[in-house]
Amino acid sequence: MSVSDPDPVKQHDFQVRCMHRAATTGQLQFGGRSFGCALGRSGITSQKREGDGASPAGAYTLLCGFYRADRLAKPITQLPMRPMLELDGWCDDPRDARYNQLITLPFAGSHERLWRDDQVYDVVVVLDQNIHPRRPGGGSAIFFHIAATGFTPTEGCIAVSHATMRHALEFARRGSKMRIG
Repeated sequence: MSVSDPDPVKQHDFQVRCMHRAATTGQLQFGGRSFGCALGRSGITSQKREGDGASPAGAYTLLCGFYRADRLAKPITQLPMRPMLELDGWCDDPRDARYNQLITLPFAGSHERLWRDDQVYDVVVVLDQNIHPRRPGGGSAIFFHIAATGFTPTEGCIAVSHATMRHALEFARRGSKMRIG
């Protein structure tokens, strides 16, 4: 690719910025625009560990996503998306072989239920954080999802309004990255 030809994937990347690493809110920038976002309750860290409540610094590919078909139409996006099932969960148990992976409930190990009563997981995009390869204890369930009311801190995810998520999904392409920090 020549210098004059911009990388098409980089044109469809996302940047998360905040004023300081301890901030629990920031700005998600893409397509020449900026939107508010919620960050982890412990800010941003370059040393992500399971349960630390921090958003991981780095560049992560947007892999795939899930949406609540009982609440929303299928999002317009080039990312692979499927309707969420009531028995979908995500393993956050570093001792389990299915750590940081989609699971089916019921599940004996520590996990997060994806089908929630609130709006937070109406849309969930999986970031390639500690997935390829997986490192036990390196953090799990780092998603791009809908923000809680008031943009309260997440457990380490990046969260935005429904409207911002709609714009972000339309903007995203296979190979798009979210650059945090």
